[in-house]
Parts: sequence; structure tokens; C-alpha cells
Amino acid sequence: MTTDATRTDTVRTAPATVSPDAVLLLAPRINETGLQLRTAAGRRGLQAYTARSWQAPQELLDSVGQVPVHVYGGPLFGDAVGRALGLALLEPPADWLAELPKELTGRRVSCTTLAEARRLRRPAFVKPPADKAFAARVYPDGTALPGPELLDDDTPVLVSEVVRFRREYRLFVLDGTVRAASRYAVDGELSVAPLGADGADVLAFAADVLAASGAASGPALPSAVVVDVGATDDGWVVVEANAAWASGGYAADPDGVLDVVLRSAGPLTQLPLTDRPFLRDLPEVVR
Repeated sequence: MTTDATRTDTVRTAPATVSPDAVLLLAPRINETGLQLRTAAGRRGLQAYTARSWQAPQELLDSVGQVPVHVYGGPLFGDAVGRALGLALLEPPADWLAELPKELTGRRVSCTTLAEARRLRRPAFVKPPADKAFAARVYPDGTALPGPELLDDDTPVLVSEVVRFRREYRLFVLDGTVRAASRYAVDGELSVAPLGADGADVLAFAADVLAASGAASGPALPSAVVVDVGATDDGWVVVEANAAWASGGYAADPDGVLDVVLRSAGPLTQLPLTDRPFLRDLPEVVR
């Protein structure tokens, strides 16, 4: 796989089936991916609606149960509108990365609490599994992490050994198949591009990761999710997994990204039973 045209033929499949009267609700601070999704939705005849504030629009609240609503935005926006609009927001389990075999992660990874991570006396990469409660980065030791006056001791975190990623790629996955993909970093710096010459290796490694997640004894993923993988000096490894409805698409095909986003954040009444373990716990917001 050496050309973007070949990559597109390999990654893309037929668009996912969605109700023709569905609405795609975008966060008010729309980003480049949101703009691309709005255009892709319009090509399918779906109504793309950019919220005017961080609340569920009244016109959509008035049609809950009648008009299927899907959402794209960050965790704060999903929490702000999700419950009121009857949405099912899918996200990978907090411990998914930690439960993968080391041959896929290339490093030791643990899922623990912020209180435990504060006891670290060595450099480690620390991040919240789902939200952006604090910066995901390499910390010299646990004393540099946010203190208990800022975040609760029981805040879940992922702690991993420090590795150097030469190139990093984002994969939008639907039903165990990569629908769209993009490079997003080189040597830790933002570098957005199609898969290019790495395409065949990226997709082959992704197949191994998704097979491990689909196995009966393996750590499971929701049917619609984002998986990031990277090349190190020692080979290919998993970087992390994220919620598709809150992830940037970079140079990935917008139609493929839209397929995954629509499944990852849609009506709770349409949620497959197999995806129920991956529901984000949405707060009740008082308007």
C-alpha cells in the first residue's frame, strides 16, 4: 500500500444506514472535523445542526423520540446534551489499554487512581482514560500531577512506561473494521497526512489489535470507536483508544469518520445490546 488512492479503497466501505430524517448536532465551538462532518452529512441528506450554546437546543428537545439525534463534540458537550436528548454515547473501557497483552502495547500500562499515581517516583506517561481532566503527558514523577485540591483521589488514570513514537495514526473503527484512518504525528509533533507508505503495516497491525479485542477472552471495545496506533523503533504498538464522537479526524475520509461517529453517539433506543457495557455515564443537567 503506497498511495492514498489505494488506502481509500482498502479502508472505505458502504456508508452506514441511518434514518433519513436524522440530525447531526455539532458543538458550538465547531472544529475542522466538525465542518467536514457537517458537509458529509449534508451530502447524505441529513440535517447538520450547530448548537448555539452548551445546552440541548429546545427544538431538538421538543422532538425527542421522533427525530433521531446524533452528536459530535467534546466530552463536556456530550455531557451537557446527552441525557436530555436521549443519547447513547459510547466510549472504550477505562482499562482497555491496560488489559491488552504487552506484545500489542509495547510497554507496561496500568489503570489506577490519581492518588496511586501521585506516589510515582519515576517518569511516566499519565492520562485520564476518557476525559481531559488534566494534561496527558510525560510527568517527571507523581508530585507533578494535579493535587487533591484540584482532582479527587479516586479519579481514574492510565499510567504507562515512556516510549518514543516515531509515527502515530488514528483509526476510526466500526464493527471491527477500519472505516477511515489518518496519520497525525511524527516524533511527537503534529503531522497530519494520509496513511501513505505505512498504510499496509498500519492496517495489518490494526487487524491484530481488533482481533484481540474481539476474542472472547480479550478486552472488548464498543462497535464504534477510535483506536490510535504508533510505530516505535521496536515495532508497532497501540497508543490508546478514544470515543469517536469526541475525536478529531485529521486527514481521514470524512464519510468514513461520519459512519463511526453516527453509531458512537445516537439514540439510546437504537443501541445494540452488545454496546450497553460501553455507555458513558451521563449527568442530569438542570437547565
